[in-house]
Amino acid sequence: MRPTLFGVGFWIALACSAQVQAHGGGLNKDGCHNDRKSSGYHCHRGQSAPPPLSPMPPPQNTPARHDLTPGGGSSPSRAFRNCDEARAAGAAPVRRGDPGYGPHLDRDNDGIGCEPYRGR
Repeated sequence: MRPTLFGVGFWIALACSAQVQAHGGGLNKDGCHNDRKSSGYHCHRGQSAPPPLSPMPPPQNTPARHDLTPGGGSSPSRAFRNCDEARAAGAAPVRRGDPGYGPHLDRDNDGIGCEPYRGR
C-alpha cells in the first residue's frame, strides 16, 4: 500500500510542477505579457482581448525653418559645415529632419545637433 501512495503522490507532484514551470510569470493586470521568444503578445486568463493600444499623440507644432538653410540658399539638401555656421544662421540647435542637420553636428547622436553645453 505504501509504494502505491508514494507513486500516486509522485505523479501528482510531477503534474503540478509541469504547470508551474510552463510559465515564468510576469503577467500584467489583464493576464497578458510579451513573449520574448516569439516577439508576440498573448494572454493566459479567460477569453478577454488584450487591451487596445493607446493612440499616437498628435505631432507638436514646430515653426518651419525655411529661411534657415545653410549658406542662405533655399535648398535644404546641404548640412551646415559646423555649429558656428548653424548659430550664425540662427538655426542652432538643429534637430534631425530639419534643414541643415548633419550627423557630424550631433556628437551624442540624440537627434539634436549644435546643442548648447551646460557651461554656456
